Amino acid sequence: QVQLVESGGGLVQAGGSLRLSCVVSGRTLSGYAMGWFRQAPGKEREFVTSISWSGSSTYYADSVKGRFTISRDNAKNTVYLQMNSLKPEDTAVYYCAANQIMTTRESAYDYWGQGTQVTVSS
Repeated sequence: QVQLVESGGGLVQAGGSLRLSCVVSGRTLSGYAMGWFRQAPGKEREFVTSISWSGSSTYYADSVKGRFTISRDNAKNTVYLQMNSLKPEDTAVYYCAANQIMTTRESAYDYWGQGTQVTVSS
């Protein structure tokens, strides 16, 4: 049974930074791409960023480009999301997900974490 567990969320002031982690357990998702999504109150879940298995390819939503950085350490079965210059509109529950290919399509992802709350105060 594959489990994805996010951590690192919290409350931060606008302009601040947070680093989210997502640990995969149960079995190694060899070859899997990873993605981060977020869901703000009253809104649908949206794509944030994704990374290939090797880490050589990344893709970002325009809303976070230049502020967020995705990375991974396959030896630790962990994916990270470094979030800088945070804005109140970044407030959401952040989810990590795994899929065999890089895609922005939420429905394509096979495995999901339970989410971690990020709140950015103005």
